[in-house]
Amino acid sequence: MIDVVFLLLIDFMVTTDYVATEEVYQLDLPERAGAGAPEDPFRLDPDPLRVLVRSTGPESEQYTVQLVGPWPQPETFDALHSFLRSSLVVQAGSGLFPAEHPILIEPDAETAWEHAVEAFSSAVRAGYRNVQFVPTP
Repeated sequence: MIDVVFLLLIDFMVTTDYVATEEVYQLDLPERAGAGAPEDPFRLDPDPLRVLVRSTGPESEQYTVQLVGPWPQPETFDALHSFLRSSLVVQAGSGLFPAEHPILIEPDAETAWEHAVEAFSSAVRAGYRNVQFVPTP
């Protein structure tokens, strides 16, 4: 009798399907307020690209430009323009930043105005539309 019980137990163990069945759940995600078309609810707000500008002397060629982050550091405003232009998203799958990506120009308190404006102009010439100055303390 015990042999029959063990045979039935083994038969049930072998023929049982242990995989959970896949189910489909309908999910209604909320839309962002004020948006006409639904956006990706998991999209993060982009961190701004910060450009530090410092004057190192009274001449127009005496300045330093630094990008905050893991980016290649430009030596001149032309190199900054080249980096920003090559990083602009022109079509899907190319570039790093869309044209609306925030770019913050952070001049030092002693930075000459022409250096701050040249950094601003480099970003605008590259095609970015959200370029701002950060007030100096």
